[in-house]
Amino acid sequence: MATSVTAIPPAPSALAREHFAAEFTFETDCWDTHDALEKGADFVLLDVRGPALFAKGHIAGAINLPHGKIVRSKMAEWPEDTIFVTYCAGPHCNGAARGALRLAELGRPVKIMAGGVTGWLDEGFTLVSDEAA
Repeated sequence: MATSVTAIPPAPSALAREHFAAEFTFETDCWDTHDALEKGADFVLLDVRGPALFAKGHIAGAINLPHGKIVRSKMAEWPEDTIFVTYCAGPHCNGAARGALRLAELGRPVKIMAGGVTGWLDEGFTLVSDEAA
């Protein structure tokens, strides 16, 4: 008897390989982002949440640019081939995808950081704050 997991059979291996390989062109994870930041990132990390949440805690080195404010004029300060990585609050938030979509619509190379702030903290990494202690 098939369960809800097996009622629809898995994709053929070749199709699954294509699908899962393609995912890496769209996203990265918190661990790889942290590792890259420690080594000297070759991308711009965008925190696409609002300024108040950014001030409460964000990833060191991230630039705050809410997804609704990603427009051509603001992106002009970076060369056209700059790679951007967007993140938001976490898996319950679609802000990273909204920011990535806006960047893609502007012709900019972009990935999302899966997990966002929640994933970052789950990995044991810390945030920095702009608020007075």
